[in-house]
Parts: sequence; structure tokens; C-alpha cells
Amino acid sequence: MRLETVSTPDAPRAIGPYAQAVVAGDLVYTAGQIALDPATMEVVPGGVAEQTERVMRNLAAVLAAAGSDLSRVVKTTVFLADMAEFAAMNEVYGRAFGDHRPARSTVAAAGLPRNVRVEIEVVAARG
Repeated sequence: MRLETVSTPDAPRAIGPYAQAVVAGDLVYTAGQIALDPATMEVVPGGVAEQTERVMRNLAAVLAAAGSDLSRVVKTTVFLADMAEFAAMNEVYGRAFGDHRPARSTVAAAGLPRNVRVEIEVVAARG
């Protein structure tokens, strides 16, 4: 199977030895996105709600570059620094997906990169 690396300037550049996403067949696997502004590579100000909004914009940009979008997401994994922030994250997450409901796992994760409150990765269909 041919693997295609995805890269877009509309999302934060990879800050390590990984790709923003990889396409394998008809599926897109994104790297975890955190709340970095792609223009500045700085964490956006605010709490988990503001960070989740930036994360969802970053994911949408990566998916667009891969020929997909949020409506084609099959599975998400959400990493939260504090499960007490689940409701605030979930509200923004729900707005971003609208009526679409991908499968989801949410886990508490200590020590997320750059001390962010949330990181999300997705698997999406394309084509």
C-alpha cells in the first residue's frame, strides 16, 4: 500500500520527526493537534474551550489538505490534561462536528506538549 504524507501551512508544522497526517488507502490518519496558531507556532491564549477551537481548526486544515473534512471523520481520540474540563471541550467539539458523530475515546493525559489542555487526533475517510 502506498503511503502519502500530508503537509499544509494552514496547520502547525510538525515539530518533530512526524507528519501532520498520512494517507493510507482511503483513510487519513492525523497526528495529534494541539492549540498552536500555525502563523506564530505559539499556543493560543485562553482555556480548554479556546484551545479546542484552535485544535478543531487545525484538524480541519490538515483534513482539507488530505482531501477530506470533519464530516468524514470516523474516529477521534481526545487527550485532556484534566477530565474536569471535559464538558467545556465537549461543547466546542460538538459544535465543530455538528450532527456528525464519529466514534471517540477520551483519556486523561498528564504532560501534554507545551502544557496545553487538549490534544486531538482523528482518522477520516476521503474520496
